[in-house]
Amino acid sequence: MSVALLVRALLWLWFAAAVAAGHWLVLRRLPPLVLPATILALSGALVTVLVRFPGWRSWIAAIDLRTLVLLHLSRLVGIYFLVLHQRGELPRSFAVPGGLGEIVVAVMVFPVVFAPLGEDRRRRAIRIWNIVGLVDLLFLVYTMTRLNLTGPLPLSALTQLPLSLYPTFLMPLLIASHIIIFQRAATTPRPA
Repeated sequence: MSVALLVRALLWLWFAAAVAAGHWLVLRRLPPLVLPATILALSGALVTVLVRFPGWRSWIAAIDLRTLVLLHLSRLVGIYFLVLHQRGELPRSFAVPGGLGEIVVAVMVFPVVFAPLGEDRRRRAIRIWNIVGLVDLLFLVYTMTRLNLTGPLPLSALTQLPLSLYPTFLMPLLIASHIIIFQRAATTPRPA
């Protein structure tokens, strides 16, 4: 089985498990710290697999950095955070800064990927964007942790479909891609 086919199969299995967890409200029945711990554990596991195994490492190295950045257009989910806040389903302290941060990072994808930049400038733009994007995600994990410890399920919208896919699938994928982008940007030789 080729690495690309194996990656697709594992991503679909992970996605199916995330859908099942959201459907059966698994996250709602777990202690408050499990949600951020799950995000960080899944991110770490994904990075470990992609970096430690040679076949996977070669596969990820063959992907253009701009393609990895384009994955972050999914962060337009921040719009949904704001909608849920307006409906009273997400607290302001999570939805507004988190939603706006996700939207800003998603919109920054366009100039980073499509602007007519030389290779050196594009790499610099990707590095800056990558720092901003990772800080935003880590802020969301911190805010999630803080809010989950303050009361009974202030972020219950994150425990049911469709938003449960954000912490169980999308966030770990995004955090892992940031780490891979850092690693790739640090090891790729700069033009003379």
